Amino acid sequence: MSVLLKGGTIVSTTGRTKADVFVEDGKIKVIGVGLDKTAEEVLDCRGKYILPGAIDPHTHISMPFMGTYSQDDFETGTIAAACGGVTCVVDFDLQQKGETLYEALERKKALAEGKVCIDYSLHPAVMDPRPEVIEEVKKACRDYGTPSFKIFMVYDFRVDDATMIKLLEQTKKWGGLVQVHAENVYIIQHMNEVLAREKKLSPYYHAVSRPNIAEEEAISRASKMVELTGSRIYIVHLSSKEGLQRVKDARDRGIAVYAETCPQYLLLDESRYKEPRWNGAKYVMSPPLRTKESNDALWQGLSAGALQVVATDHCPFDFKGKKDMFGKDDYKKIPNGAPGIETLLMLLHSEGVVKGRITLERMVDVLSTGTARMFGLKDKGEIAVGKDADMVVFDPRQAFTISQKKLHMNVDYTPYEGMKVTGMPFAVYSRGRKVAEWRKDRMHFTGEKGHGRFVKREPFSTF
Repeated sequence: MSVLLKGGTIVSTTGRTKADVFVEDGKIKVIGVGLDKTAEEVLDCRGKYILPGAIDPHTHISMPFMGTYSQDDFETGTIAAACGGVTCVVDFDLQQKGETLYEALERKKALAEGKVCIDYSLHPAVMDPRPEVIEEVKKACRDYGTPSFKIFMVYDFRVDDATMIKLLEQTKKWGGLVQVHAENVYIIQHMNEVLAREKKLSPYYHAVSRPNIAEEEAISRASKMVELTGSRIYIVHLSSKEGLQRVKDARDRGIAVYAETCPQYLLLDESRYKEPRWNGAKYVMSPPLRTKESNDALWQGLSAGALQVVATDHCPFDFKGKKDMFGKDDYKKIPNGAPGIETLLMLLHSEGVVKGRITLERMVDVLSTGTARMFGLKDKGEIAVGKDADMVVFDPRQAFTISQKKLHMNVDYTPYEGMKVTGMPFAVYSRGRKVAEWRKDRMHFTGEKGHGRFVKREPFSTF
């Protein structure tokens, strides 16, 4: 399959260039002005951007949680991703009790086999850190192609500080990256007890039960473990002004602490939990939505380079039938998570670039180029010769009103219902195959189930 994109503006992390892009056999072969190439598909891209496909390194597809599963499987989840301009996902693979990391990876790959529509990789989440599992980090980094490892400082399956230190030592040695869900479990337990005594159990109190200080303290403690070991760490879904400050403090001291945030923490605030008719349950996720002050701080951190990645934490549960499956009388019974994979690019462009909060080049960095570099996706993240032809032809003027009815995620709501955005994908390519396109008033999937491949990633290199 060959494709010629004519006359678009190629956007990189450092600037913009008007040029043509010729693609053959899934790779970008030639970039130049006025290319005279015969191609099976020619697309006029004048007035449009040619962006590297977005990479979402934080998704929970077919994830078991609180007695149910997140609702997108690898077919519906990657169709939605493609329609939003996401051309690669790195999904979390939660190790089960008694499994090796290899067994966990193979189990998750079996769920993707024949279904996945764009390329994907996996982060093993270390849930059963037996000594032999810690030793397996070397193979995961060097042989399995999965050099990033999720740990939790909260929930029943959290790791203790000693385990964190061991993982940091191993990942330093073999080129791995430890990813941390950073919240102080004891602060949360204390707040849950206080709120239960006071009978404050509506969705709003989910946010009250997980205060900013719980994230701040956990990030500070994790940073000390990195300082001790000389290793590196990546904070997932950073949500608070205070947590961001701890990341900046560590980096100012030369400690390798990286961080991502998500659109919900940039755009939504805790007032959403007070929506009538129990609608606040739609936003129950951990960490919770914060204040507008934290929204503003995170935008500033994104612009200034204090945050390296924007991801989604896509973890959808239907509002009707799943969020309320354990009743409506206690926020602790509400399955945690919200949809977001399809709205990532459109939101960051409209709310970030169009409103002047970040540059277009910075958007490309935190959605594509920097993400690929952070997670060892050596063939992705740039419009450059030799790279995979994961590309988004993007119309920066196309208006769209976000509506669950016009999206593809397998869930009955979107947190951004009714939000007007400026800028939408026009055509999306995964390894040179068109997988989505704009028609009339919405995106349509044009790819095929099973097109996606598992991608082995490279060990971490200095970021």
